[in-house]
Amino acid sequence: MPEARPDGALSPEHRAVLRRWAEEDGPLATRARVVLLAADGLRDAEISRRLGVSRQTVGSWRQRWTSAGVEGLEHRPRTGRPATVDEAEVITRTLLAPGGSGASRAVARELGLSHATVAGIRRRWRLTPHEAPAPSVPTVPPLPGADVWVMGLYVDGERAVLLAGTRRGSVPPATAGTVIGTDVLAGLDRALDGALKAAHGVTRGSGAHGLGEYLAEAGRLHPDLALHAVTLWETRARDDRPPLPEGPVTCHRIPVRSTWRTFLRAMIALDSTSHPESSRRVYLDLAAELERYAAARSASPYGAVRWLRERVAGHLGPVRAVDGADRSRSWSGVNQIDLGSFNECVVIETVRLSGTITRGEIAHRTGLTQQSVSRIARSLLDRGILIEDAQRRATSGKPRTPVRLCGTAAHALGIHIDPEVLTAVVIDLDGAIVRTRTRPVTADTDPAEFVERVAALGRETLAEARGAVREDGFLGIGVAVPGPVDIASGTVLGPPLMSAWGDLPLLYLLKDHFPCPVLMEKDSTAAAAGERWIGRDRRARDFAYLYLGTGVGTGLYLNGDLYRGISANAGEFGQLCAIALGRVGEDGRPEMMTECNPPVSVPDLALRGGMRPLPTASGSTAAYRAVGEAAAAGDPAASAAVREVARAVGRGALGLIDLLDIDLIVLGGPFFTEDVAGFYLDEIARTVNEFPTARRLRQVEVEPSVLSAEAAAVGAASTIFHATFAPRLRGREGRAGHLPAG
Repeated sequence: MPEARPDGALSPEHRAVLRRWAEEDGPLATRARVVLLAADGLRDAEISRRLGVSRQTVGSWRQRWTSAGVEGLEHRPRTGRPATVDEAEVITRTLLAPGGSGASRAVARELGLSHATVAGIRRRWRLTPHEAPAPSVPTVPPLPGADVWVMGLYVDGERAVLLAGTRRGSVPPATAGTVIGTDVLAGLDRALDGALKAAHGVTRGSGAHGLGEYLAEAGRLHPDLALHAVTLWETRARDDRPPLPEGPVTCHRIPVRSTWRTFLRAMIALDSTSHPESSRRVYLDLAAELERYAAARSASPYGAVRWLRERVAGHLGPVRAVDGADRSRSWSGVNQIDLGSFNECVVIETVRLSGTITRGEIAHRTGLTQQSVSRIARSLLDRGILIEDAQRRATSGKPRTPVRLCGTAAHALGIHIDPEVLTAVVIDLDGAIVRTRTRPVTADTDPAEFVERVAALGRETLAEARGAVREDGFLGIGVAVPGPVDIASGTVLGPPLMSAWGDLPLLYLLKDHFPCPVLMEKDSTAAAAGERWIGRDRRARDFAYLYLGTGVGTGLYLNGDLYRGISANAGEFGQLCAIALGRVGEDGRPEMMTECNPPVSVPDLALRGGMRPLPTASGSTAAYRAVGEAAAAGDPAASAAVREVARAVGRGALGLIDLLDIDLIVLGGPFFTEDVAGFYLDEIARTVNEFPTARRLRQVEVEPSVLSAEAAAVGAASTIFHATFAPRLRGREGRAGHLPAG
């Protein structure tokens, strides 16, 4: 409990906080002024007269301060009404606690307002719970359009400007759900306080010239958005300040009934709940930029915060083929199989793992009653998901009729994005490949052209598979990409050897091309999903999938589900290897190990070991395969190179075994080829069985993947099946780009 303190005992820290609240003129201003005046010895009647509030309100806030301190002032009781209502604070709390009228009532109780007041504010912002979201931001003048994005923030010693973007004629998307929380907003507040302190220490700001350059840069980066500069605060009087530069950017002021800080929070909340692309990462980037400015201000006293966000989905515009035809909706007739219950998914999973099984065996393994299993099986048979096999003779009673999955009942498309080649596969429910296509790509391809190539490859593969795919059985598209990724915003962040495509909102750009569910997954995680789905009972336990690609990654299957981690980037393997081998720089940062990039490290080590010159450049796929062939043929330098890389990977795998206490490692990926498989399997198996702390209690199996060379593409397609059919209870909020569990 906060320490109670009398009115007159204000510590310097508390007095500073209260004065800041009073100066901001926000919803906390009246509360702070009551306590400050009481600390100066004024009676309730005088405080009431000066502030224009009731004596009951004064007494209430004095009592809250005495009993709970600063915390008591921050949380308003139901009694009393505030002198002023900050509409932006109401909007922020409403958006971050969605739930229709219930949320409105909860916000009203929390802020000490009437439900009618909150409802009126929501109507003014056009955020009523029973209508499609079409927000109207009541700046002066109002922002045009309902689809509003936060695009940038400019702060110098003279003013702070929020840059908003709108799309002319666009329809805002359905609410995406909260993707940031109060923790992110609190972090932004702290970073903003540091930046403002630094900015206020500047004798003069960058002026209109610096802001003009910033707005011009924003226009170049976001050419197809209407941009609006909303002045949050400024130090000069309106008649004394230089005007904002002329140009396509319109100028606005914050709403009359809001403070600049709460308005900024409301805009962030509105953006993040309307657009999955506006994820935690975007605003964590903004907080980092504010912190950098505060830290570096002493070295650059005339600098300014000039944050601009990256492109958002749709900025590349409608993509057209060479013939000019719009390809955004070229493949239709897509439906998702409707699974009515968790128990249906349990039955499907049991049949999938067993291959062929009778209804009685299903009941025995799942704990469901015979009647429930018969009813569910009959429904799945009617919908074509299960089919019956030949009857089995029984020792007593009537013959048993086993069931199995119908492979042709469902199909999915998987696309794997690699620095050198794009791969697309269509697979059926059994994991059989129906159609495969590849297309070369270079790392310097323009992002717009790259997205078109990916979409075109997907369309072509689907067109070729059309005869084998049931029109009502195509479930969706999975896309496997190198990490790290931002799943919430569908963004590829910094893929290795693909710098031109960094911060590309790939998922939502691809959704413009396909009218079906599109999921994005890290390539190693996708491979683990495919291994689990196609491996059936052989992979019906926890395992780690070591994916040997352009880098080594890990896909984790733990406790009956894929383990993605809080940001869906679990399994980054290179730093684990570096720490295990003691490869750490002077600053403590783990090194980027070349051994964790097999196509580069294996040829280099082989050449240094005395192998004859390679027919192709070192670092290419062809060079890696040439060394692999030489190693399989007995070349000592080639064999030593592969073993050295395998030994380094094994040390990282040892860390996984000790950390997770698992007994299965699966190896796969495009560089786990037949020629080198034996080297990796032997070295890693030796390391994870000889050196773990609990080696006396378990025997770790190291096995090759059941997937083909297209492991990531097949795995990407399998993520659709996993999301649709895997029996999982919904314990966490769904992420953008992921189907709900069955």
